[in-house]
Amino acid sequence: MPEKIAIVGVGLVGSAWAIVFARAGHRVALYDATEGQCEAALARIETNLEALQGHGLIDDPAAARARIAVSTGLADALDGAAYAQESVFERADVKRAVYERIDGIAGPDLVVGSSSSGIPCSTFTEGLDIGPRCLVAHPINPPYVIPLVEMVPAPWTEEETASRCWALMEAAGMKPVRLTREIDGFIANRLQAALLWEAFRLLEGGYATAKDIDTTISAGLGRRWAFIGPFETIDLNAPGGLADFCARLHDGFYEFVKQSEPAQPLSDAVVSKAHEERRGRLPMAEHGDRQAWRDRRLMGLAAHLRDAGRDAGE
Repeated sequence: MPEKIAIVGVGLVGSAWAIVFARAGHRVALYDATEGQCEAALARIETNLEALQGHGLIDDPAAARARIAVSTGLADALDGAAYAQESVFERADVKRAVYERIDGIAGPDLVVGSSSSGIPCSTFTEGLDIGPRCLVAHPINPPYVIPLVEMVPAPWTEEETASRCWALMEAAGMKPVRLTREIDGFIANRLQAALLWEAFRLLEGGYATAKDIDTTISAGLGRRWAFIGPFETIDLNAPGGLADFCARLHDGFYEFVKQSEPAQPLSDAVVSKAHEERRGRLPMAEHGDRQAWRDRRLMGLAAHLRDAGRDAGE
């Protein structure tokens, strides 16, 4: 039976989560402490529901929209909710303040997932009564077209909490992965950071433009990564599988991997260089339109992968 879901913090990530749960049939209660944020979220939600319908990724956007309502306060949002998705500002002290408020309101069965993109849950739930019912449930934005959700328990997270969150996410069409223990950045952002730092190194060294580095991913590596990961990629790239790939290419790969100097903070100069190149290609006045373009392209990819999976009998 569909349950009530509370969204605590309804910026870009929180409003996207609202679509995920409403599309799955849940009643969704929006709450944000910032005045006007919920109204802005509703407008964004309506626009994206229409776009999802255009790509065949939702059958009845009006019904999904009807299941989303703005709450009068945090207590109202949490009242009767089985699960809350916290998506407030990415700072431990801000999250801690919100969780202390939740701790004083939450019913005994509420599970809380945080959209934290890198801060472990233990940082802001230690010592709270609700702590055993909290964990990280980190999406890749926007989650209504990118289904990954990283589940990261704190040391005190109960097994039932993780099981309930996993079942909820799967039923909502998400693809959960579960870390066995906490690590800063989790999986996705640690992988992303490694690639990003190398991209900046190549740019700073003058080996290529930011555009050509981007194209290397979008027209090359990213084409495979849209449906298989790095281990499956190398497994399929050698006749004898993964071990054969490593036997053939390990030494060569290691030679240029170890050439990268130990990680240093990005210099202001290289950040400015990358930013100015991007602004030359995309003025800030067009930034929002490009974000919408990205989301529509992701919707098209999601529809294609769904149909490809059906064709393959998956």
